[in-house]
Amino acid sequence: MKSSDSFDVTQAHKLRQIFHNDPANFFSDGKKVLYSTSFLTGRAGKWIEPYLSNISNEDPSYLLNNWQLFVTQLFTLFGDPNEVRKAEQELDNLRMMESGQ
Repeated sequence: MKSSDSFDVTQAHKLRQIFHNDPANFFSDGKKVLYSTSFLTGRAGKWIEPYLSNISNEDPSYLLNNWQLFVTQLFTLFGDPNEVRKAEQELDNLRMMESGQ
C-alpha cells in the first residue's frame, strides 16, 4: 500500500482483500486495525499514536477494536472530500474520449 497523508477507497479495498485471503491471521477487528495502522504515516500516523499507547483497552467500541469505526474515522479525517466529484469527472472524460474516436 502506498504511504501518504490521505486514505482512499483503494487502500481500504486492498486491506479487505488481504483480510479475506488470510482469515486465520485476521480473525478479529482488532487484528485488522492493528495491521492497518502499520501503513499510516504523516498526519494519520500522528493521529493514531495516542490510540496505540492505550492498546490494552478491550472495549469493543474502542477504535482499535472496531474495524468499521476505524475506517470511518480515517475517511472522515483524511479522506479526499472531492473523491466523488473527481470520479465523476474521470467518467465524463472517458465518455468524451470514447465519443471523439
